[in-house]
Parts: sequence; C-alpha cells; structure tokens
Amino acid sequence: MRLALVFLLTANGFAQWRPQQSPTTESLRGVSIVDRSEIWASGTHGTYLVTKDGGKTWTVNHVTGTDGLDFRGVKAFRNEAFLLAAGPGDKSRIYHRRKGHDWEIQFTNHEPKGFLDCMAFSDPNHGFVVGDPVNGKFQILRTRDGGTTWQYIDPHKLPPALDGEGAFAASNSCIATMGTNIWFATGGPAARVFYSPNAGETWTVADTPITHGTSSQGIFSIVFRDSLHGTVAGGDYQHPDQTGTNLATTDDGGKTWKLVTTQPQKFFSAISYVDDRSIIVAGATSSGIAADDLRAWKWFSADGFHALATSDGVTCAVGANGKIARLNAP
Repeated sequence: MRLALVFLLTANGFAQWRPQQSPTTESLRGVSIVDRSEIWASGTHGTYLVTKDGGKTWTVNHVTGTDGLDFRGVKAFRNEAFLLAAGPGDKSRIYHRRKGHDWEIQFTNHEPKGFLDCMAFSDPNHGFVVGDPVNGKFQILRTRDGGTTWQYIDPHKLPPALDGEGAFAASNSCIATMGTNIWFATGGPAARVFYSPNAGETWTVADTPITHGTSSQGIFSIVFRDSLHGTVAGGDYQHPDQTGTNLATTDDGGKTWKLVTTQPQKFFSAISYVDDRSIIVAGATSSGIAADDLRAWKWFSADGFHALATSDGVTCAVGANGKIARLNAP
C-alpha cells in the first residue's frame, strides 16, 4: 500500500510529515472536509476515498462504470456528496449521491469542445462549475436546487475569453464562492480573475501579475477569506521547481491584484487559508505556510501535493500516488 501522510503540530511549531497507510495509488486532485472526522478525496479511474475517523483509516471506492473518468473535484456535505469528472466532451460529468442511495449522473457535457474544470458550492443547494471556453466564452454551470437541474449561465453575460485562455482542472480550486459572490481564475495568454457579485448575473474581469504566457502557465487556485481579501496561486506546471511571480493578493474583492514578494515561489496548484492571517500552499514539488498575510514563510517543505481543503479547523492535502496529508490547526 502507498503511504499517505499526516502533518503534525507541536508546541514549538511545525514538526514533520509522518506516514499512515493509504488504500490507493491513484492520483488524487479533489478533497473535501465535512468535519474533523469525515473527509473525502477523489482521483483517477473513477476513484473516491472517505475517512470517518479523521484520517486514521481510509476506504477506497469506485463509482460503477467510471473507470475511464478522472474525478478532479469532490464536495461532500453531511448527507450527500458531489463528484466532478473533468475531461473532453462527455468525459466531463457531475455525479451525486445522497446517504443511503446509489450514485447518479446529474449532468453530462455534450459539447465536444467543452471541458469542465472545477466546482464550488455556497451551500448544498447552490453550486457552480467552471468550464473552458466554447465559442469564445467560458462555460459556467449553475444549480439552485442541489443539482436536480444544472443550467449554463447565459454566455452573453460573460466577458469574452482571450484566444487560448482557459481554466485549470488541477486542484478543483480555480473557483471560489462566498454567498452570491463568485470568482474564477484563468491561465494561458493571461492570468485573469472573473468576478460576479450576484450569482452569475453580471460579470467583470481583472488582470493579475501572475506568471502567464504559455498554455502551462497562469492561476491554478483562488481563495477568499471574506468578500474583499483573497489570494491567487499558480505558476508553470511544466516547470514546478521554477521560481516566479506565482502569488498575488487583493484587498478590494478582486478588482486589483498585488504581487507577493515572499520567496521562494515555486509552482503552486492549491492554496487555502489556515486562519485569517496564515495561508498554506502546495504544488507538485513543494508546500509551505506563510504567516502575516504572506509577508514571510513560517515553514517550507519539499513535500508536494495537488490539492488542499480547510474547514472546521482542519487542513487536508492530497496528491500523486495516493498521498493524503492532514494539518491539525492549534
């Protein structure tokens, strides 16, 4: 079995990565925390994992008939869960299961050029999914009834995408929601943040100084701690150890973005607030925690992960070959 990882805190600060048993070697890119005990993860070949004891033991499961799908996103609530399969055409799907029931397909993408990237929920009834541009506009799915119906937001309401611009399905965190506020981030020829204050009815878009220019560069993750203060992370996934302008912050709800100067800045595919002033980041070859609004690294490590989630005082990370990590906040 592949060793998963648990990150421990001591009274003197951050200790070391310590291994636990993981039941899979699949690549994991989705993670969702219900509470301190129940955590979900998702990955390749129709795989999802669940722990009910805070990560001491994990069970590995598969959705029937999805061996060819890559579950890049998962969102779990107390009595239900959603899985997002990312891929070209009809390999992009949304699955849903209520407690005590089987998985059901809620949505299948039938647009050949479509590719769903990431999903987020404001609550169990209200969810959003970002898809790559089709005919020059990003595809944004919205549900207001827990996924019983998913509908595309009118593309005429969105600013046009640039030629070659897209979103990244790297960590299910290219989108952030807070109430009716929605932000999603892009890469390629530009690294931009699209913003809607009213659940997708109107949109604006802002440039950021994050590394961009090629199809492997841009913003991979976006997170907000309140409606004004947010952070984006990214870089170049083809050169994960290359330093660059890979972190930026906003204090005006995403209208303007300012580079973070803290170094090193390697490729980061995921970012999450640990508390109001501290942020954890992770990429394929590194992870770290920055304190005081990213003014300095409090801890930096060569251990890499694909995705992060923080909730209920718990931060959990997942990565390649079945790696899972947990950070218990003091």
